[in-house]
Amino acid sequence: MKLHLDNPASRNLITGYGEGYVAINHRHFETSLIVLPDRIVEPWGAGGFDALSEDDFDALRALAPEILLLGTGNRQRFPAPSLLRPLIEARIGCEVMDLPAACRTFNI
Repeated sequence: MKLHLDNPASRNLITGYGEGYVAINHRHFETSLIVLPDRIVEPWGAGGFDALSEDDFDALRALAPEILLLGTGNRQRFPAPSLLRPLIEARIGCEVMDLPAACRTFNI
């Protein structure tokens, strides 16, 4: 079986990640952001994980994704249930994982 990379130019691809950054289409980002298949929304969640608010999650809900992959940095950390509740009520699936796992999963 031969495998071929299928990445149309209009689609975002996570091309790297490391301590304090993520690379999307070879462009480095050092702030929290939202990565969609066809666009990048930045900044998001100013102040990092501990400062996440209802407004941050309202912005996610407004994008109406089918599923949310929430990368939480070097380790997996779960946001308060009250922050996730509006997404769950909107029937948006939520997967919380550390940043490396979220990057690998996004590309699949």
